Amino acid sequence: MGKGRLEFFSDAVLAIVMTVMVLELRAPHGPEFAALGPLLPVFLAYVLSFFFLGLYWNNHHHMLYCTRRVTGAILWANLHLLFWLSLVPFVTAWMGENPLASTPTALYGVVLLMAGLAYLVLQRQILRSEGQQSVLAAALGRDLKGKLSPLLCALGIAAAFVHPGIAVVLYVLVAFMWLIPDRRIERALAQTPDSGNLPGPV
Repeated sequence: MGKGRLEFFSDAVLAIVMTVMVLELRAPHGPEFAALGPLLPVFLAYVLSFFFLGLYWNNHHHMLYCTRRVTGAILWANLHLLFWLSLVPFVTAWMGENPLASTPTALYGVVLLMAGLAYLVLQRQILRSEGQQSVLAAALGRDLKGKLSPLLCALGIAAAFVHPGIAVVLYVLVAFMWLIPDRRIERALAQTPDSGNLPGPV
């Protein structure tokens, strides 16, 4: 099966998720700068979540670029990932409205953890379809960063019930781990003689 519809659908879902999330940033009633103060936790939660969604979109794009065909298992794995990403606006709003509260902070980490695991499942299904000699397999290698991220999220969930601030620091650390663009796939494509023959969206 071609991958074009999967890419278009995923892009549309992520665009809607980001749009829904920004709607939680409601304008204050007062005209002075002080009226923006209560919105700061909501805004910071939005920035963190927007960054995470941007990371997923970026890496999803690169991974699918290396994918030659789509199987039924890949379609379901992709839907599984999109399900967890669609919950990001809810947990972002709850954590933003209740800064440094244990349960919202922990649930935010649960969604990040499940999205990270869902991404690894999707990645594994694509590798199974493409084979261990594929461009994607060569680019990922041991994928230490991809495996460390869910671990830090899991630690953040536990830390939320000890001190929510520690959990937030761990979530931010995961984001900063990916702040430097991951160019493994681009390097692998550059080293592959027939990479220009990879099929585009169809």
